[in-house]
Amino acid sequence: MIHIHDRDVRGHTQMGWLDSRHTFSFGSFSDPSRMGFRSLRVINDDRVIPGTGFGTHGHKDMEIITYVMSGSLAHRDSLGTGSLIKPGEIQKMSAGSGIEHSEFNGSDQDPVHFLQIWIVPDKRGIAPAYEQKIISPDRNCWTVIGNPEGSDNAIRIQQDVKMMSAYLDADQKITYAFDPKRYGFLQVAKGQISLNGETLKQGDGAQISDEIQIDIIAQAESDLLLFDMA
Repeated sequence: MIHIHDRDVRGHTQMGWLDSRHTFSFGSFSDPSRMGFRSLRVINDDRVIPGTGFGTHGHKDMEIITYVMSGSLAHRDSLGTGSLIKPGEIQKMSAGSGIEHSEFNGSDQDPVHFLQIWIVPDKRGIAPAYEQKIISPDRNCWTVIGNPEGSDNAIRIQQDVKMMSAYLDADQKITYAFDPKRYGFLQVAKGQISLNGETLKQGDGAQISDEIQIDIIAQAESDLLLFDMA
């Protein structure tokens, strides 16, 4: 079964410097039918104007992943980390027992567009940690960019989740086969695709249950994220 999370019915936060769309309940957007899926709790599609951002604030017991699509995002945290995240990179912060951080547009001239993803960890109270990796995906195939083990080009996620990306040229086809009793969530970061015959556009998501295989055709150049979850 595939349940589409329509981009046009996402929550919306707009406050001058921030334009954010929420796939799942977040902040003032509350929908009992959209409280996350499996261990995936948040997908926020954020755009921040130049020279502004999120001031210092705290988190606990959450895997927080940042995927920048354009521009750059400056990160600082209470572990002493200072970094700049750009397209072609992925960042993960394990909030664990508690961490404070800030996120600001890394430019005074250009906006930044990124996805912020929260995954509920399989253990509470772990030591906070930070990772940032360069991802080097081949085109028109799935590339693992996060999993429980981590690697040179994949962040370590404290949960039974495999996170993949795919950059598809127009008219290219790609499939994915799920093991029995696994679940999926597909997010269209950019572009437009056909998923098992149904059209999804940028910002749309698809909740996948009891599907052996998904078949995707890119109707335009597209950037996809797929989560394979217990």
